[in-house]
Amino acid sequence: MFGLSAEHLLVLLVAALFIIGPERLPGAIATARKAITRAKDALSATQQQITGEVGPEFEQLRKPLQELNRLRGIDPRVTLTRFVLDPPPPTGPPPARPPEPPRAGHTNVDMEAT
Repeated sequence: MFGLSAEHLLVLLVAALFIIGPERLPGAIATARKAITRAKDALSATQQQITGEVGPEFEQLRKPLQELNRLRGIDPRVTLTRFVLDPPPPTGPPPARPPEPPRAGHTNVDMEAT
């Protein structure tokens, strides 16, 4: 709900209990719930009305606006830093690992040969 975790909601509930008081807290919660429900209903009715009046033109307008919002979120500094400092992606197969040099005092045993 509203992007809050259970811990955040618990802290808000305890704070509300101290601020509003235990007698009026249930009424305040019911009032807030009704207000949120009314706001959701009003927003959904408005969206349906706009969609009904504008029709398919609304969907044609939505796609360019979504692309514009995506482009607006791009930070030029981050893009330039990534372009300049990040290495280019590899194009070929990954390089083979070189064989490990033998360690002093250890004998390498080829398990496939035995």
